[in-house]
Amino acid sequence: MKPKKILFVTQEINPYVPASTLTPLGRELPLASIDAGYETRAFMPKWGNINERRNQLHEVIRLSGINIVVDDVDHPLIIKVASVTGTRMQVYFIDNEDFFAKRLEEAGVDGKEYTDNFERSVFFARGVLETVKKLRWAPDVINCQGWTAAAMPFLLKTEFADEPCFRNTQTIYTITDNKLTLPAERLASILGEEAEKQRLTEEFGQSITPEQMDRLAIRYADAVCAANAETQAEQLAYAESLGNHRGVVFGHASLNQ
Repeated sequence: MKPKKILFVTQEINPYVPASTLTPLGRELPLASIDAGYETRAFMPKWGNINERRNQLHEVIRLSGINIVVDDVDHPLIIKVASVTGTRMQVYFIDNEDFFAKRLEEAGVDGKEYTDNFERSVFFARGVLETVKKLRWAPDVINCQGWTAAAMPFLLKTEFADEPCFRNTQTIYTITDNKLTLPAERLASILGEEAEKQRLTEEFGQSITPEQMDRLAIRYADAVCAANAETQAEQLAYAESLGNHRGVVFGHASLNQ
């Protein structure tokens, strides 16, 4: 029996960014998956504070070069890769001059939150899925962690639903402490025509708040887990109210489910 293929999509992995509550999760879950014998890959954004030389990132030319459309604008996709020192873990980095290369995570060095974080998350999610298609690698499970991966369950169930490599893929959305505060305008145009088909504006309106970004992911994910059951109790209750998930769990969803 072939081992399951597990894809981890997160915004932070130790040691590439400063330590936070999410960096250990971004590192330890893929390592545990590798140790368990699963075929494992991990993706994260290539934030502007990641030192490419020190961390030995290099561009993968054969995977780079396509354009990702967000809100009717083409954005070039650049893929870089590195190995976590002392492990068998390889990390793919999604890069783009406008969204990531010259910027940090939620906010700039002046502390001001970026106004296009939802667009950045959609670019990131689409970039990951397009890269996985190019790799011809069909994941059984995608574990989506944090706001940067919030659009992925929706995209998988709609825009990418007929792609052969995702036909049997199931998603787990890990709710984390969301640091975003600003709503994103133009929900429908950012997500594309599938947003209209799914009538998202009837539920969320023309804009989407950070809390609603989590709910968008929860609604379309196959299972949901929380990094902190206390601070994310409201979102877990929302997940349970939908009644259509295979499992809502505290902690880490089992890869054997």
